This record gives sequence, structure tokens and C-alpha cells, in this order.
Amino acid sequence: MELYELTVHELSDLIKEKKVSAVEITKSYLDRIEKIDSKVGSYLSVLGEDAVKKAMEVQEKIDKGEAKSPLSGIPVAIKDNICTEGIKTTCASKMLHNFVPPYNATIVKKLLDDNVVIIGKLNMDEFAMGGSTENSYFKPTKNPWDLERVPGGSSGGSAAAVAANLTAFSLGSDTGGSIRQPASFCGVVGMKPTYGAVSRFGLVAFASSLDQIGPLTKDVTDCAIVLNCITGHDPMDSTSANVEYPDYTKALVNDVKGLRIGIPKEYMGEGINPEVRDAVLNAVEVLKKLGAQCEEFSLPLTEYAIPAYYLISSAEASSNLARYDGIKYGYRAEKYTDLLDLYKQTRSEGFGTEVKRRIMLGTYALSSGYYDAYYKKALQVRTLIKKGFDEAFEKYDIILGPTAPTTAYKLGEKVNNPLEMYLGDIYTVSVNIAGLPGLVVPCGFDSKGLPIGLQLIGKPFDESTLIQVGYTFEQNTDFNKRARIGGGL
Repeated sequence: MELYELTVHELSDLIKEKKVSAVEITKSYLDRIEKIDSKVGSYLSVLGEDAVKKAMEVQEKIDKGEAKSPLSGIPVAIKDNICTEGIKTTCASKMLHNFVPPYNATIVKKLLDDNVVIIGKLNMDEFAMGGSTENSYFKPTKNPWDLERVPGGSSGGSAAAVAANLTAFSLGSDTGGSIRQPASFCGVVGMKPTYGAVSRFGLVAFASSLDQIGPLTKDVTDCAIVLNCITGHDPMDSTSANVEYPDYTKALVNDVKGLRIGIPKEYMGEGINPEVRDAVLNAVEVLKKLGAQCEEFSLPLTEYAIPAYYLISSAEASSNLARYDGIKYGYRAEKYTDLLDLYKQTRSEGFGTEVKRRIMLGTYALSSGYYDAYYKKALQVRTLIKKGFDEAFEKYDIILGPTAPTTAYKLGEKVNNPLEMYLGDIYTVSVNIAGLPGLVVPCGFDSKGLPIGLQLIGKPFDESTLIQVGYTFEQNTDFNKRARIGGGL
């Protein structure tokens, strides 16, 4: 087996046993990127020599006993909307094509404190707006399972890089399913943590009340290891939760006996591909045989999650993206007549179609005369959706369902039909609306051999239960093993 095929915990064990060095691991991934990424398109920048130099420094610390984290010497790639000091952070947009942050995001600092090796920045939908990574200004990313299909989005580069063994693990951001849906499409593990569990300081904002950074990994054990590093209170982020965070690796227990699992009937009805539904129901049967108590229940207001989400997220995007005016940093139009024309030309030329669409929708929803009818109403629906989850969690330990209605679709299939693409988020957006954690693990394959992801939704700050259930499912099925050798690259 090649080094780039191994999980984080397998690589960590080899480093501890002095069977392999951080430099060898880093070079293994960099060689793989050079050979394969031209087909996949998951990277926007690769650090190359700088990554090897960093790996050498880390290996010295490991040899001296100064670097003991399970992540020490492990390569990571980071979604290109997370600020990295001295490394371009473009958000896959013309607007920030030349932006080099003067500081690191808190999450990057945490990783560097654990002596990881950053090997590059990953492609995404522009400003994280999209579900297919076709909205990148630079290039689309392709699904390693079928290069004619999308990897999902907006963290498509993050999922594709893990699936194609182009990084040991990656970081993405999830505003309405942008970690979980690509994880499902690419057959990897993706976690959207509870809102406030991971600092957003240094994450370029799309929708501040919904955005959350999380990991994409090769298995659930890796997910727990990465969560241990990235969770925690951050005084630089006013929405960061000051609570006690557990050791998530202690939740890697092969046991679900007595756990109560609810399956929303609204998630299994009209609109879901029959093969996806069958894979999810088969997963339910597996958990039942292992001792979990599974039953169907009604999660009201599910149908209102999409409109509420797109009104709230677009309104917040409209406000957040107002800072890109051609004055402070980023792209500036070359031809303009006065200050107002500079704003207009810069934003017209610098933003892509999908970003403009959402800015206009959000500005309209916040405008005088429409605020009460749209934005305020969406916030009221948000409260009711959260109440629905709260009531469900009085009865169930976790909620289980599909991640997306379909498996990965063809490139170009939905890019000109934004409404159809928006509807693909039906099972994921309510998790962000309610600020809950969500974990996706592979649970099957369709007739074309494409991966299907199982979504587990937990109570606030109860990622441990999700990890326990995900780990148990992974240990008692072969889907993760099959996903890790799939893809054909």
C-alpha cells in the first residue's frame, strides 16, 4: 500500500514507530498531486518545496520528542476561504484572485500548533456559493469516481482531494451542507460541527449565522482525531461557544445498543432517488441488528427549510460581501468614471453569476417594504425548525437520513438551473438553520457505482454520539473500505 492511501491514524502510528518520516509522507502526497490533480482539479495552490521544508522542521521536533500530537507530520489541504498567512486565499473568485492574508485563521493556528504540514489550498464554489464546485472562477473540480461528474459543493475540492488520496485529510466549510453533500458524492467522511464549536475567525464570511468549518477524512477515527484539534473556545470569535469539549477519540466505541434513532418520514418521501432511499433503509437495518432502536417520525416544516435558508443566507451574504468594493483589497476595475462607477464596475467584473444572484436576492429581502415579508418571516421559520429538532431530541439520541436526494450528477447538468441545484440541499440546510452537528459516512453505492452517504444529525455539542454511531456502522459494514479503494485513479 502506498503512503498516500493510508489514514491519518495509520500514518501517525508509522511516524511514532519510526518506520516512516513526515518528509516521506509529504513527498508521497506531492508526487501524487503532480500526477493526478490535473485530472481532478482539486487544488488552487500547492506549496511544494515549502511543504517539504515544513515537514523537515516537524520531523526534527518529532525526533526530539517535542511534537507528540497524532497530527504531527500529517499533510493537510485547506479550503481556499480559510485565511493562511502568506498563502493566497482567493475564495475561488476573481474578486480575491491576488489576496494574500497577513494572518492565519484560528483553525490554521491550531493545526500548526499540532505540527501538521499544509500542502495546499483547495478549489471551491466562489465564496462558498454553490453545490457542485462548478462556480469557481478558476476551474471546476471533478469527482474522482467519475471525472464527468461533480464532486458536490461548495467544499468539492476538499472532498475530491481526500477521495483521490491527494491529502491525508482536508478542511472545508459548511453553510447549508457544503461539507456533507460533497462527502456523500465522493465517498468520504464529513463532519459539520455544532455552530460555535469551531472558531470562524479567519473564515471568509458567506452567511455568518450558518457558516461552520469542519473536517473531511478517510474514516471516522480520523474525523475524531481532527475534531480534537480544531474544536474549542476562541476569544477572537464572538460566536465561539465557551463550553467543555471532550476527547472525541473516546467515542470510537463499537456499540449502539439502546441508542434511540429517529428517521424523519419527510426525508424518505417524494424526490429521493430510490437507490439512495434503499441504501439509507439498509443502514437502518444494520443499526437495528446491532441493538439500536430505530423508528420513523415526523419532522414538521422540512419543506420550508430551503426557502428559509436561501433568504437568510442570501441576506447575510449581501451584507458580508458589501466589503468588496475595489477600494480596500482584492480586484479593482480598470475603467470607471467616478467612485460609484468604480463600485459598480468592480463588483460586476469581480463577482460570478451565482454570487451576484444571491447578493441581489439578499438585498431585495432586506430592503424597505420587503424585510418583514421575507427576511423576518424566514427568521421566524428558523425558530420553528429549531423547535422541531428540540422536540425530536427529547425522544431520540440522533436523527438519521439521506445526505442528498441523488448521487453525483453530471458536470453542467444543473449549473443553468439554480432552483434544481438549491433543492439538492433539502436534507442538509435545516442542520445549519438549527446550529446542529451532522456527520456523513459512506453507506452504499448506486447502480453506476457512485457513493451514497448516510447523514447522522445530533444534539448541540454531542458530536461524540455521532462519532460512536458512525464508527459502529463503519466497523460493521464494508462501505468505507470499498470507498477507499474506489474512484479508479
